[in-house]
Parts: sequence; C-alpha cells; structure tokens
Amino acid sequence: MLGALRRKVAIGGSSASVLGKSLRVIRPSVSASRVSSNAGEEILLLQPRGIIHVRNFSHLVLPGCSAGLTKTRDAISSIQSETIMQKSCRAFSSGDGDLVDAVVPFMGESITDGTLATFLKKPGDRVAADEPIAQIETDKVTIDVVSPQDGVLQEYVAKEGDTVEPGVKIAVISKSAEGVAPAEKKSEKAASKPAPPAEAVKEDEPKAKVEASPAVEKPKAPAPPPPKRTATEPVLPPKERERRVPMTRLRKRVATRLKDSQNTFALLTTFNEVDMTNLMKLRSDYKDAFVDKHGVKFGFMSGFVKAAVSALQHQPIVNAVIDGDDIIYRDYIDISIAVGTPKGLVVPVVRDADKMNFAEIEKTINGLAKKATDGTISIDEMAGGSFTISNGGVYGSLLSTPIINPPQSAILGMHSIVSRPMVVGGNVVPRPMMYIALTYDHRLIDGREAVFFLRRIKDVVEDPRRLLLDV
Repeated sequence: MLGALRRKVAIGGSSASVLGKSLRVIRPSVSASRVSSNAGEEILLLQPRGIIHVRNFSHLVLPGCSAGLTKTRDAISSIQSETIMQKSCRAFSSGDGDLVDAVVPFMGESITDGTLATFLKKPGDRVAADEPIAQIETDKVTIDVVSPQDGVLQEYVAKEGDTVEPGVKIAVISKSAEGVAPAEKKSEKAASKPAPPAEAVKEDEPKAKVEASPAVEKPKAPAPPPPKRTATEPVLPPKERERRVPMTRLRKRVATRLKDSQNTFALLTTFNEVDMTNLMKLRSDYKDAFVDKHGVKFGFMSGFVKAAVSALQHQPIVNAVIDGDDIIYRDYIDISIAVGTPKGLVVPVVRDADKMNFAEIEKTINGLAKKATDGTISIDEMAGGSFTISNGGVYGSLLSTPIINPPQSAILGMHSIVSRPMVVGGNVVPRPMMYIALTYDHRLIDGREAVFFLRRIKDVVEDPRRLLLDV
C-alpha cells in the first residue's frame, strides 16, 4: 500500500508543503478509491474523508523503495498494482428538463390494451395541456391521449396500428417553443445533400465486354397467345378496384360477441304490431310543455322503456340469465339502449330504469347517445344491463330479428312507423303501425312467457294510462 507522500516546491529559496502540511500519510485501511491524472500535472486522491489535490506532482516514495526519483507515470502504474483505482468522472445528464412524455392513459379495469388508431397532431405542431394528440381504439370505446404540457410535439415513438398498454410512451413533447421534430430535420438535411454519384466500374472487371453482333443474334420466339376464356368462366374485377382496410377493435369485438351469441343461445324471435295512435297523440299534446319544464324533447323511446319495465316486472324470467346450471334472477332493471355510431355499435345502460319517470329517462338517453356519438362514453356507462332495446326504425327498418346482447337473455326490436289500413270498430281506417320483435333465449324463456311479454308492451304503448293505474 501507499506509504507516504511528500512534495517539495521551491518558493523563494524555501520549501513549502502541500496544503500546508509537509507530509500526508495514507494508511492501508484507508485506500485510495480513485486516482486521475492530468498529463502528469495533477493527481486527485479520493478518500472517504475528502479529496486531496496534489499539483505539479513529480516524486513518490513507495514502501520498500529507495528515495530516488520516479516518474509520475511509473508511480501511478505501481499504485494500480497495489490498489483498486478508477478514473474519476463527473456525473453528466443529457436532459435539461425540456422534454416530457405523453403516455397511454388508464383505459378501464376490463381493458388491458388498445390499438393506436390515428394521430391528431403532426410533429412540429404546437399543443396545449390536456389537448388530444392521438386516439386509441379499444374493444368498447375510443380513448384520447392528451398532451401533459404546453409545448411543441417533437416526435412520435409509436406507429399507427400498434398495440399499446396503459403507461406506454407514444410521443415526446418539448416545452420550449423551438421544439422541432427530428424527422423533419432529417428530411431537410437529406434534401440539402446532393445525390451520390453512380458507382464506378471496379478495376478488376474488364473495361470492355464483347458484345454480340446484331447479325448473329438469334431471333426471339413469338409470345404465346393468351388463353381463351370460356363462355361460362366469370370475369373478375381487377384488384386495383378493391380496398383492404383492417377492422377496428370495436368492430372485431362486436363481431365476436354476436357470433358467440349465435353459438351459445337458442335464439328464437316472436313478433307483434303496435298501434302508435295514442302514444303519438300524447306526445303531440304535451311536447311543448314537456320541453319547457324538463328541457328535453318527449320521444317514443321513453314510452317503450317504461313499457319494457312493466313487461319485465310481469315476466321476471325475461330479466333473468343462465349461469352454468343455475338461473340468476335480477331484482333490478337496467335497460341497455343500442346506439349506432360511425365506428360501430355501442350499448350504454340506463341504470334503475324502473325508478325513473319519462323526463329522467329522456335526459339519460340523450346524454348517453351524445357521448356515444362523440366517442367520449366510458366503460362504466356501458357495463352491465339486464335487457336491451334496439330501435332500427330510426334508419327505416320495417322488420328485423335482433340478436341478443350477451349475457342477457332477450332483446326488443323497434321498427319504423308506417300508416297501414286497420280494422277498427268494424271499419277500415288508416293507423300508424309499428312492428315489434322479441328475440329470446329459448333455453330459459318459453314461448308463452315471450308472447305475454310482447303483448304487455303492446298494451302499454297503445294505452299509456295503464302505467298510471298499474293494470
């Protein structure tokens, strides 16, 4: 180990010691942890007690050696053989706190990942805090990725179509105004550089090649004629007239659930028709007063929701579900309303519909439908549901057989209102009629309960006074 260290410096004909001390002893128990030299002019001895700066170092007295002169480089080599040394370095950080990451947000308890659908901003665009910069599609909803800070979008670290999980970084935001996307800088540099010249001919290759004379060139064989098509062979359109786009996560999820419904349930549909005269008259008489008091329009959906609640209370088996070898009867009524959006079908839920009046149902449906159309509806607002109503009549559907929304046991289908001739009191008169359909799981619900259920909806819609009297 290093025994003693002495340095003598001639200052005005007298000797001076280093750091005011003529001698510093480094005991074997306190070994030098790091030694760094600067061209033989400076030695840094890092010890647990502190740092010793020794400048103009030229002599070392080592144990077992004479007090002769030793070069600095040789002395350091001797120290390396005796002690553990590392070159002293300074901690360096490449970031100055200007860059922040935009990460995938929490998407819900039942959702573990999503597909990066589209970028809403381009690298180099200025973004504000909480401004959406990308959209992620999940099995149920579309979620926005927002900017965590005001600044400039520097770059994306993920690509459209990638599968991402919550917490994964997808973009880098520069808080300074000078943030520019690296991709743009690279493209500018590439555009400024001239195109490289063509490769020169290798020296080892012959400079000239013997070309065949045109006189001795063999004539080409004539191309075979195209095969003739038979009269019965179909002519397919060219591939250039087709487009292939990947399915969205929502569309794939809907397709899987509908196919599982067909494979699992014993689907059966029963039909009936409803005279909408009285409900339409009720709406016409009170629509203005309804809007003035409640702030929403009086629609037909609230009337059918109240009719479905009454029918579920009269036929509770329709509100039940099969679970293994058991039947689960639900003592609550949560009505799911199927809403078609440009991105696919979503089914928000009206909670405790049996405790709501017409105005509360209309407000809830309008709010959920707006969120579904805007893509801001949450997972919790679509979870659950014990019975579903699908209104295909808004699109002009006259009749259909809806598919059950698993794990429910039945679904009601509404259709368009058409004026048809009906026999009323022995006379043929025009009436606004609507076909209604009930698709149910025949494993659980018999035809008798299904017909009674649909008949109850018909009675309540044709005479809404039954809701007041509960008859």
